[in-house]
Amino acid sequence: MRKASGRTRTEAKNKLRDLLRDQADGLTAGVTGYTVRHAVEDWLAHGLGRQSAATVTKYRHLCAKHVLPALGAWKLRDLSAAEVDQWLAELSLSHSTRTVQEIRACLTRSVKRAMARDRVKRNVVELTEVPTGQAGRRSKSLSAEQADDLLTKTTLDRLHSYIVVSLLTGARTEELRALGWEHVHLDPDSGPPYLEVWRSVRAHGDTKTRKSHPGLSQSLCRPASSPASAAGEGPSWPRGSGGPTPGSCSPPGSALA
Repeated sequence: MRKASGRTRTEAKNKLRDLLRDQADGLTAGVTGYTVRHAVEDWLAHGLGRQSAATVTKYRHLCAKHVLPALGAWKLRDLSAAEVDQWLAELSLSHSTRTVQEIRACLTRSVKRAMARDRVKRNVVELTEVPTGQAGRRSKSLSAEQADDLLTKTTLDRLHSYIVVSLLTGARTEELRALGWEHVHLDPDSGPPYLEVWRSVRAHGDTKTRKSHPGLSQSLCRPASSPASAAGEGPSWPRGSGGPTPGSCSPPGSALA
């Protein structure tokens, strides 16, 4: 039996109507006082088990600085898409689009976890859009001239081969550092030489996404020597050869299963 009380008959009826609505929606009894803060703190405490320590620290910072001060006191069931839109619009005035997107993602995941535990009926954050924020920092990508200059000036450097492969394949540094010789095929039975980028030095050892498992084709980007010893000495380009040029490689190969 559902009961509700209030200082007036109208207040009591309104509370009883809310209780019946929650029951019809299948929500857990007693969730009327469940706030955005409760949802966010629950997600931070129990919903990040697969994330690295650095990622958890970043999410905690974003929530503590942006989500909780603005929305923490809101009752989760009373939060509307309009309030979230206004909050995101205010964030976009002082933050980049990417930062606003990450902050919104923290709130989205928190509310989604609360939904799965019958704390709220729907995720109103998913009904909102990320507004365009402030211009971010200038790109750190090298121009074609800068890349050519880098290849020329590092010809005699012991890391020249690493630099060449990095520039010509676009593989992430954490993936290249995890390469073993068993993943480097200089003389395949067919096709050009290629690399198998399957692992990385990230927290769990895997590449960033499943699509980051490419077989990178390295046509005409072949070093002059194979590994010299079990100590792991890598191949090197002949000194004074100038190494390959950006135009000497074929497009990346197809992704491996």
